[in-house]
Amino acid sequence: MELQKEQRLSTGVKIKTKRSIWKDFSRDRYLYLLLLPGLIYLFVFKYLPMYGIVIAFKDYNIITGIMNSPWVGMEQFERLFRTPDFSQIFFNTLIISGLKLLVGFPAPIILALLLNELRHMAFKRFTQSIIYLPHFVSWVIFAGIIMTFLNPVDGLFNHIIKAFGGDPISFLTSKEHFRSILVISDVYKEMGWGTIIYLAAMTGVNPDLYEASRMDGANKFKQMWHVTLPSIRPVILIMLILSLGNILEAGFLQIYLLYSPLVYDVADVIDTYVYRRGIQEANYSLATAAGLFKSLIALVLIVTANKIVKKSGQEGLW
Repeated sequence: MELQKEQRLSTGVKIKTKRSIWKDFSRDRYLYLLLLPGLIYLFVFKYLPMYGIVIAFKDYNIITGIMNSPWVGMEQFERLFRTPDFSQIFFNTLIISGLKLLVGFPAPIILALLLNELRHMAFKRFTQSIIYLPHFVSWVIFAGIIMTFLNPVDGLFNHIIKAFGGDPISFLTSKEHFRSILVISDVYKEMGWGTIIYLAAMTGVNPDLYEASRMDGANKFKQMWHVTLPSIRPVILIMLILSLGNILEAGFLQIYLLYSPLVYDVADVIDTYVYRRGIQEANYSLATAAGLFKSLIALVLIVTANKIVKKSGQEGLW
C-alpha cells in the first residue's frame, strides 16, 4: 500500500510539473519568441558546423567531399604532434594566453572598483563611455593605429625615445617586445568593456554593509577589500571559469594583423598555424585536428575549474 501511494504521488508530481512547465511556457511565450533568433543562430553557426569535426579523422579531399574521403583514424593527430614546430607553437599559445589572463583578468575588476567610487555621475558616465570606446573599434583599425604609433621611422613612441637620446626600436619585429605589445594592446582594448559585468554586480551590494564598515572606521580601500570584493566573488569566479575555458584563444585576428615571419618564434600560435596549414596550404584535416585538440584542452580546463570552484563552496557554472 505504501509503495502504491508513493508511486501515485510520484506520478502526480510529474504530471503537475509538466503542466506547470507548459503553463509557464504559455504565459511567457513572447519572451521565448525573443529567445528564438539566438537559439537559431547557435544551432546554425555553432552546432551544425560541428559535423565537420570528422575531417580530423579523415584524409579530406575537397573534390570527393567529407563522406567519400577515406578514414585515417588518429593519423592527423600523430602528424600534428610530430610537426617540428608544434611544441613551440603550443608553448607560444600558452604563454600569450596566460599573460593576457594574468594581466587582463584583474584589470577590469580594478577599473570597476575605481569607477564604483566616483560620485559625480556625469563624470562617471563620461569616463565609462571613453573606456568602452576601444572595444567597438575593430582589430583591423586598432592594428593600424598600433603600427602607426610604433613605426620605427616616424612613430610617436620612437619620437619620444629619440627625444631622450635613445635609438629607434622596431617594436613589431622585435622578439623581445612583441608579446608585451600583444598583451598591453589587448588589455587596453577590452578592459573597459569588461567592467560592465562587475559594475552591474556591484549595484547589488547591500549599502548597509558600507555603512557598517564606515562606522567601524574602514577607509575606502578597506571597504573595497572587505565589502565589495567578497560581495561580487561569485561573479568573479564565474568569469574566471569562462576565461580558463578560453585559455588557448590567444587572439587570432590581433596576432595575424600584427605579426610577421621575423617574430614567428614568439608569436605563432595554434590559431595562426591552423590558418596557414588549413586555408593557405589547403591541409584541412591537419588544421581541423589542431583545432579539435585546442577545444579538448579548453573543455578539460573549464570542467576542472568548475569542479574546483564548487568544492571550495562557491557556485560554479553548472
